Amino acid sequence: MTASSTKASPPAVRRRRKNDPESVQADILAVATREFSEKGLSGARIDEIAEKTRASKRMIYYYFSDKETLYLHTLEAAYKKVRLQETELDLDHLAPLEALSRLVRFTFCHHAKNPDFIRLVMIENIHHGRFLAQSKLIQSLNAGVIDVLTNVYIRGVEEGCFREGLDPRELHWLISALSFFNVSNQHTFSRIFDWQQAAPENQHKLEQHVTDMVMRYVC
Repeated sequence: MTASSTKASPPAVRRRRKNDPESVQADILAVATREFSEKGLSGARIDEIAEKTRASKRMIYYYFSDKETLYLHTLEAAYKKVRLQETELDLDHLAPLEALSRLVRFTFCHHAKNPDFIRLVMIENIHHGRFLAQSKLIQSLNAGVIDVLTNVYIRGVEEGCFREGLDPRELHWLISALSFFNVSNQHTFSRIFDWQQAAPENQHKLEQHVTDMVMRYVC
């Protein structure tokens, strides 16, 4: 690489940043997710987030105003990711038993593969859901998943494979609780009981157990 090409890189990088704001914001949110999930809202620092992204501190404030706004956008991005992936399951075109089983397995696997999401939710619970309550986007996304689950449940009742009288919100709570605990308490549970919970073979068994429990509860 010549000296002239080396000197030309910074302006080129700046142009890419300027011409691709969506990519820059996505990069900021990805780093912010890790920082907030590891250090919480109070422990995360904009300076450290800027150092680990392609953006400057000034650019972060330009897009997100302040740290609390960035945290809220990080929460929204995390919930949007999981809810969009749920829509790709195409549950309306599956038989009720298969649809519910697929949703349970997806939830279990998604949480297992995205521990940052679980930690963000835990941190938001420390704040009593204060920031989540400010987001109409998150509220609408979560209302959507209840609508989907309600549709699957009603079809199952009509076809005679699901028992009557269940609340879809409670069913969603059950699926979430079993999948959430697998991540939130993984390290303590493994150490207390000297069990490699995160081992692939154990995760596979737990996924099957959770699916069986939910299906037996509903059927």
